Amino acid sequence: MKPRALRRGDRIFSSVAAAAGSTIVIAIVLIAIFLLIRAIPALQANHANFLTSNEFDTSDPQKLAFGIHDLLMVTVLSATSALVMAVPVAIGIAVFLTQYAPTRLARPFAAMVDLLAAVPSIIFGLWGIFVLAPKLQPLAEFLNRNLGWIFLFKQGNVSLAGGGTIFTSAIVLSVMILPIITSVSREAFRQTPRIQMEAAQALGATRWEVVRMTVLPYGRSGVVAASMLGLGRALGETVAVLIILRAAARPGNWSLFDGGYTFASKIASAASEFSEPLPTGAYISAGFALFVITFVVNAAARAIAGGKVNA
Repeated sequence: MKPRALRRGDRIFSSVAAAAGSTIVIAIVLIAIFLLIRAIPALQANHANFLTSNEFDTSDPQKLAFGIHDLLMVTVLSATSALVMAVPVAIGIAVFLTQYAPTRLARPFAAMVDLLAAVPSIIFGLWGIFVLAPKLQPLAEFLNRNLGWIFLFKQGNVSLAGGGTIFTSAIVLSVMILPIITSVSREAFRQTPRIQMEAAQALGATRWEVVRMTVLPYGRSGVVAASMLGLGRALGETVAVLIILRAAARPGNWSLFDGGYTFASKIASAASEFSEPLPTGAYISAGFALFVITFVVNAAARAIAGGKVNA
C-alpha cells in the first residue's frame, strides 16, 4: 500500500474515532441544556430557597415551594454509607480472586459476583424490605440504644420497626454496587507487573506483604475509579430505594435511621403527575441538581485517580 493511501486511511480513522468520542460530550451537554431550560421557569416561580429549604410542595402551580436540602441529605447519606460498606468487601474479594484463590475456584466465583449485577433493582428492593429489614431491626435498635449519642445512630424521623430507613437502604445499595467495584478492582490488581511481585518475594516478603507493597499500591487508582463508579450507581438508584425508604413527615437530622426520599426516588414517586409545566420543572430542577452532583463526583474521582497515578 502506498504511503499516501495509508495516511488517508489514518486520517479517516482518526476522524471517525474523534466523532465517536465527541458524541458522549455532545450528549452530556445536550442533557444539561435540556434540564436547565426546563428548570429555570420553576426556579423563578419558587417561593422557597432551592438549596436550603426542607419543603417540597408542588401541589399548587401558583405557589411552588421546593428545596433540595432533605433530598441531598438522604441521597448523600445513603450513597456514602453504601460506599463505606462496599469498598472494603470489594477489595477483599478482588485480592482473594487475584492473589489467593486457585484458578478452578477463582473463575466461577468471579462469574458469580459479576452475575450479581444482573439482578434487577426491584428484586433488591423487595428483598431489602421484606427479608433484610426484619433481620436488621435488632441491630438497628442496638445501635440506637448504645450509640445514640452519635448523630448517625440517634432516633430518626421514622420508626425502626419495619426497616424503612437509610440504614437498610444503604446496606441494599452496598450489595448492588459490590459487583461493579469488585470487577474493576480485580482487573486493576491483575495488571500488577509480575516482576514487581517476584522482586518482593525474592526479598523474603510474605504473600500478604507482596499484596500490601505491590498489588494494592499499583491498583490504587483503579480502586478509586471503581469506587466512584459504584458511588454514581448508588446516587442514581431509584426503584430499590423507593421501595425501601419510608416517607418522612418532618425534616431529617443526618441519622441513618431517618426516612425520606433521594433525588431519584422523589422524581420517580411523582412521575405520574407530570402534567403541569411548573410542577414538572420543580422535579426537573431536582434532577439537574443530581446531574451536577454526579458530574462533580466523577470529575473529582478522575482527578484523584490521576494524582495517584502521577504519585
